[in-house]
Amino acid sequence: MNLHAFAGAAYRALTARKDGPSLYDVCDPVLNHPRSGDPHIANFYRTAIGNPALRTLLRRTGLAELKDSSQLNALRQALVQARDDEQPDWEAVGRPVAALIDSFELRHPQPPAASEACKLPAAGEIERVIRACGADLLGSFARNGFIPAYAAFNLIGDPDLNGREFLMALTGLNSRGYKNSTLLFNLARVFIARSPAAGIVNPSWRGIAEPMWAPVQIRHRSAYYDAFFTEALLAFVETGLPSAAQITSARGAIAAMVEFCLKTSREQVRGADGTSYDVVTALAPAPHPRFSRFFAQIKQDLGFGIYVPDCDTTACSISAATQAGADDPMLEQPLVDFYAGYQVRAGSNEPRVTVPINDDIDYDGGIATWIDSLAGERPFGNDLDPTLNLDVLEVSFRNLARWKILETRERLETVKRIVAFQLRLVVSGDFADPRSHIYYLPELYCAYFGRCYAAFMALPAPARQAIDPDGAFGLIRARVLAYVEDDLIGREMNVFDAALALIALGHLGGATASFVPALHCIVTRFGEGGRRHPYRAYEWNKMKTPTRILVGGPEVTSAFVLMGLALARRAMAR
Repeated sequence: MNLHAFAGAAYRALTARKDGPSLYDVCDPVLNHPRSGDPHIANFYRTAIGNPALRTLLRRTGLAELKDSSQLNALRQALVQARDDEQPDWEAVGRPVAALIDSFELRHPQPPAASEACKLPAAGEIERVIRACGADLLGSFARNGFIPAYAAFNLIGDPDLNGREFLMALTGLNSRGYKNSTLLFNLARVFIARSPAAGIVNPSWRGIAEPMWAPVQIRHRSAYYDAFFTEALLAFVETGLPSAAQITSARGAIAAMVEFCLKTSREQVRGADGTSYDVVTALAPAPHPRFSRFFAQIKQDLGFGIYVPDCDTTACSISAATQAGADDPMLEQPLVDFYAGYQVRAGSNEPRVTVPINDDIDYDGGIATWIDSLAGERPFGNDLDPTLNLDVLEVSFRNLARWKILETRERLETVKRIVAFQLRLVVSGDFADPRSHIYYLPELYCAYFGRCYAAFMALPAPARQAIDPDGAFGLIRARVLAYVEDDLIGREMNVFDAALALIALGHLGGATASFVPALHCIVTRFGEGGRRHPYRAYEWNKMKTPTRILVGGPEVTSAFVLMGLALARRAMAR
């Protein structure tokens, strides 16, 4: 967004004619300094919603329908219930807010057809970018002692979270603090979306993956990121492009990140079969996430104090450690047995998915996201994401022999049911619908399917036949590849979109001519990250509740670009 457009949006927001009660007219009498009730909801309101910056931006935004005193009182009464009731009826609390959410519509990006002329970059240009991205990752590790990712809030929310899905989240989440934040963030997004402030909070962008606008970005560390950066540095070493000193640095960083995944972030839980398992937590205890003191306190104030392990972080950590040649005893656990306890079976444990905001897809055979801690905590409720299930398949393929999956009927059945889940998703076309995904873009699903497909194809032919006797992987490959070649690369892309396209094309055997638009995009936009990084930060993954929270970073972009270019370079060399 250019400065002129930003200034115009700000001017319109600050000078708008107020037509009805504002967000603060609604909430201040109930939540600003209450003398009773749950202290968290009032603290959250003052910190996240009533802060001076947002208050200034939205003070002139009113809703005409709230001039009706009955609607205004119903909304305030819902907030009073959320504040004061010992066990609020969250369905009733959420109903007035859900009606307001349905008064506006958000849309996913729909980039126009590509119009820029493209040419295949020279091999030397591709190698220059690979070296720069590898140096960016190693330099970041040297400066910080880890490679960070960043979280950023987009307060306008997610296009897939309408009133119906908001009520699903409000009733399905487990933590009262998380319910409070979901309630208030979603009330605020109504006023933002129906105000000129929307142009500031949610400016337009090029491509699909959302750029992460400065300045509000929260730096932190997680085993999920370390696992991903481990794979990126392994890919860098495999290109043969780093110097001897860089190879030494990369190996040191890989060893440290694997240790962070398997030791620092390890947590013991109990599986559905009663067996104890070591899994990997989404956010290790302080001080390991490396939040600044300022954001650590805000995180606590906003109700994000408890994190639990998750199936995706565990799968990616074990996969990265396996690829790095680790020999930790944790790898010997047949985690497929643990995942079986989180596998949805229609009619039996379906209620395990308590936040079914992507219920357009058939969950049967899929693995749910969040793992109950030993204390029984599951603050996010539970949901089910298709891309996560690709990671579970991928780690199972890499450990097929170690976990004796083919030799154990129940383990093989668990894997085959995940494959069937993926097949239904792709054949229906739902994989290309953003609503079907909880944490990722459909374009990222395609890249991660490529990663999973490569692990599958690395298995011996008899193993592939045992896992997939009906050729599901071949059918999924054809559909995903067609989507990437016919849809993604035919539209205007940003750098992150282009990297995802290359990863999918490289792993799935796309025609080398199809690489050109993505290669051109990446090479011509080299340097967009300014003086410190080759590229800027984009959306890697997200949360849809309590509002749209993006995770990514300039180092994340470097890692995806590096892996995409490495695959393209290898394919073109063939």
